[in-house]
Amino acid sequence: MSSIKNKTIHGFKWSLTDNVVNSGTTFLVGLILARLLSPDEFGIIGMITVFIAISNSFIDSGFSNALIRKTDAKDIDYNTVFYFNFFVGLFFYCVLYLCAPIISSFFDEPVLIPVTRVIGVILVINALSIIQRTILVKRIDFKTQTKASFFSAVLSGITGIGMAFGGCGVWSLVGQQISRQLFNALFLWIYSSWRPSWEFSKKSFNEMFGFGSKLLLSGLIDTLYKNVFYLIIGRFYTANQLGQYTRAEQFSSIFSSNLTNVIQRVSYPALSSIQDESERLKLAYQKTIKTTMLISFTCMLGLAAVAKPLLLVLIGEKWLPAVEYLQIICFSGMLYPLHALNLNILQVKGRSDLFLKLEIIKKAIAVIPVTLGIFLGIKVMLCGSVCTSLFAYFLNSHYSASLIDYPSKKQIKDILPTFGISFFVALCMWSILLLPVSNYMVSLFLQCIAGGMLTIFIYERTKLSEYMEAKQIVFSLIKRR
Repeated sequence: MSSIKNKTIHGFKWSLTDNVVNSGTTFLVGLILARLLSPDEFGIIGMITVFIAISNSFIDSGFSNALIRKTDAKDIDYNTVFYFNFFVGLFFYCVLYLCAPIISSFFDEPVLIPVTRVIGVILVINALSIIQRTILVKRIDFKTQTKASFFSAVLSGITGIGMAFGGCGVWSLVGQQISRQLFNALFLWIYSSWRPSWEFSKKSFNEMFGFGSKLLLSGLIDTLYKNVFYLIIGRFYTANQLGQYTRAEQFSSIFSSNLTNVIQRVSYPALSSIQDESERLKLAYQKTIKTTMLISFTCMLGLAAVAKPLLLVLIGEKWLPAVEYLQIICFSGMLYPLHALNLNILQVKGRSDLFLKLEIIKKAIAVIPVTLGIFLGIKVMLCGSVCTSLFAYFLNSHYSASLIDYPSKKQIKDILPTFGISFFVALCMWSILLLPVSNYMVSLFLQCIAGGMLTIFIYERTKLSEYMEAKQIVFSLIKRR
């Protein structure tokens, strides 16, 4: 148990570092670009996001997870997936290139034709580095990925900011995204010793596709849902409103998406390594959920409390409409890590069929808030997504519970104390805005100090096991450092 724990902690440290460095640099670059560019220009990029995301799902096709789960993966397996990824990436770039006029007509934005055709090259670039990334994840080697992410984030940030200062407008964002993927792929190839050789196995392809195809369909459904708001807002509202939404989502992803990515990347290979040891798997999973949700509740509810002063101080008054979007997104985003962990168990246990079934049911229900958004407004749509997020959790946990004997009722009982503490602290932080303080920077400072001190005081007094576990992990990381 100690070896898997140490390996997981080490992986968590570097995966967290990777996300902090990667997202932190991206966030800082985004702040500068938000000052230099308008919401309309961010909205233009938001319109093409859904098509890039769906294409990327096809390119990977669930093979990465199939390779990670396969304990005896050989070179021929990696080569087979590499060539499949590359040719699918090339195919979807051609599709995107030809469909650019249709996309432009759908959103009534002429500039989308050249933007789509240029930014679509990301698909081919990503396809060339999927195997290198997969091998590193399988080894729980996030230190190497951190290096690649850091250098690519810095260099692409310089590219984007330089273009923005040069008056390139929306092309600044295009240049930043393309250079980001190009540099990342280049560094992954430099740091990785794996190189493709000319071999392809139909047997290997069929074996992994049996598992991966269901994850592909599940991923497509999930990707479409995650990006459908871009589609709806871009089609029925303005580029400015879509730009406001993209900024709100970027701020929320500082914690929700990044924490989810860290947990998924580390827990999946770690839990897969003990998939046949039921009791050990359950205990590891329970500890992971309790510690993860302590972090998620604390960060997301705290972010909702400081949303207004944070956005106004960092990116200015022109982004004020994004405040309410961000606050609503925080309430659905705080459950993302919980979804990821429950779905990870299905993959660890090889139940990609059940994974697919659940995705279909959840996304069918999610049509309701999307439809409401068309007729009743963006905020109604986002509120509806909070409700569907709660429904999705109960559905996920019900089925994953049957595989490891950890029912939803027990999960809720385990995470309820941290939710209660986090909600109380967030309420206290928000109440500071009622004070007669005209300077938002001062308000933000007071909120952060009060929230941090109150959180530490309560957890030190209560001594919750998940807090002590998180504290122990932090101290062990500091000692190793």
